[in-house]
Amino acid sequence: MSKAFDVVVIGAGPGGYIAAIRAAQLGFNTACIDEWKNEKGGPAPGGTCTNVGCIPSKALLQSSENFDQAGHHFADHGIGLSNLSIDVSKMLGRKNTVVKQNNDGILYLFKKNKVTFFHGRASFVKAGEGGYEIALAGNTPDTLTATHVIVATGSNPRVLPGADFDEASILSNDGALRIPAVPKTLGVIGSGVIGLEMGSVWRRLGADVTVLEALPTFLGAVDEQIAKEAHKAFTKQGLKIHLDVKISAVTSATTGVSVAYTDAAGEEQTLACEKLIVSIGRVPNTNGLNAQAVGLKLDERGFVVVDADCRTNLPNVWAVGDVVRGPMLAHKAEEEGAAVAERIAGQHPHVDFNTVPWVIYTSPEIAWVGQTEQQLKSVGRAYKAGTFPFMANGRARALGDTTGMVKMLADAKTDEILGVHIVGPYASELIAEAVVAMEFKASSEDIARICHAHPSLSEATKEAALAVDKRALNF
Repeated sequence: MSKAFDVVVIGAGPGGYIAAIRAAQLGFNTACIDEWKNEKGGPAPGGTCTNVGCIPSKALLQSSENFDQAGHHFADHGIGLSNLSIDVSKMLGRKNTVVKQNNDGILYLFKKNKVTFFHGRASFVKAGEGGYEIALAGNTPDTLTATHVIVATGSNPRVLPGADFDEASILSNDGALRIPAVPKTLGVIGSGVIGLEMGSVWRRLGADVTVLEALPTFLGAVDEQIAKEAHKAFTKQGLKIHLDVKISAVTSATTGVSVAYTDAAGEEQTLACEKLIVSIGRVPNTNGLNAQAVGLKLDERGFVVVDADCRTNLPNVWAVGDVVRGPMLAHKAEEEGAAVAERIAGQHPHVDFNTVPWVIYTSPEIAWVGQTEQQLKSVGRAYKAGTFPFMANGRARALGDTTGMVKMLADAKTDEILGVHIVGPYASELIAEAVVAMEFKASSEDIARICHAHPSLSEATKEAALAVDKRALNF
């Protein structure tokens, strides 16, 4: 049995489910196919982000931060606690509830917008005059036909050679979110977003955490000044971060995991830990898509090849999110998904990668948009820089969290904002103002002359803008 649709979206992660909803809003008969299963075997749309990424990690980060605050900072507020403990099982249960709420929310949105949802694995069968035939395993009908296909199959964690994930001792982001008890020792290979966030969760709960990073610099994609401030904060908290290491062997046993590596000085070292999180990046998820059946072009790394508008080499076949070029970010996938649906409808949306914000949800949080100081230097662009520390911000003092700063970079001649970089409290929320400003080609002077509420953390952004012109008022 087969059923025809105007648009079929393969994958219900952030890029896929948003694409399907937008297509349906635009009047297309739309279906979305996703194979992710919950613990009971039912549908769990939302992809990596909802199930084993953004959403559950933020739930655990919140729980662990509450625990850390109670143990180390409540006394400063006159709040006394004794016999503080953490029920990991209950914490994980809350995380699972948050995930399910998001899964159910997406299913509700599909129903509300009249998107037909199929729970199963999709793969290309062939191309024909009526469009593309797609096989559907695990549900009926057996095949779908689509005039337009949007591939949104996401990504998978990259495996370290010789250290396959068993999700018991050697963990991907999935296993890192399901550790049943706080390990005494935890190793993390990779100091990227996942490694730092998961390392922070279990460090706050009492684990002795060691991070091994192959690169000689910490957070190389982050503005150097911001990265140094973050490194100082994480080290002070107790994260042991070793840079410029070379992993030679990973051995797993019933007693734990042993990592043999060479340190920055060339000395042979061994890290013994109960659990090991490997977070060395992600790879596109195109296995099982059967791209060769229709001639869908993939590059040498397995990414679907697309142009600037997410068109593939095939007519009416599109791809968005982690499975294509560009940053592997949920919000980037969402923007691409909506844009593709609108392009199918003949509209002309625009997605600007230069104003896609990045966030690391550690404590302090790290967020940035635009270019870093080192990038501007590398291309010889003349710029002005302004910084403002949270220690001089009244709201940060009241919060008891004065770590970090806001940094603004602007063109030396035109004063257009080229980049904003934040390390500190609620950086993930503060960065939105910078994104809006850059989308409207604002100058630092524009931000400096906008009235910001007092007392608020956002005043640090205003002060950083003032500092670009060397006229900060509160520092």
